[in-house]
Amino acid sequence: MDSVIKVYETLSPEETLEVGRELGRTSLAGQVYALVGDLGVGKTVFTKGFAEGLGIEEAVNSPTFTILQIYDEGRIPLYHFDVYRIEEPEEMEEIGFDEYIEGDGVCLIEWAGRIADLLPDNTIVIRIEKDLNKGLDYRKISVGRPV
Repeated sequence: MDSVIKVYETLSPEETLEVGRELGRTSLAGQVYALVGDLGVGKTVFTKGFAEGLGIEEAVNSPTFTILQIYDEGRIPLYHFDVYRIEEPEEMEEIGFDEYIEGDGVCLIEWAGRIADLLPDNTIVIRIEKDLNKGLDYRKISVGRPV
């Protein structure tokens, strides 16, 4: 369960991208974001916007097969994790996870629930949900803190 700080409702991928941009523009070094949502809800679209908000112009893709993609051309580095394929949280130690969450950039972690025990207490949770009753492109994006 999360303590919700702000809720956005979007009706298109472009609007979801813009919410990501807004949060990227205001993010600070050392922040950790847990990106939560089912397959196909728009986590990668959100992440592209987030990267744009940081001033990153290179193409952003989901790092599913590499676990970590580093983008360092923006105002602060973006460490984009996709931990969908992680079977044991200990695997994160092998890639130096602690160095990134304590580093000089911002961490955005897709499927963060798989490593919940490793996340810092001040992690910001971004939950993206669909509601097909409100349309195929409708998304509810909740920003909050874990409780």
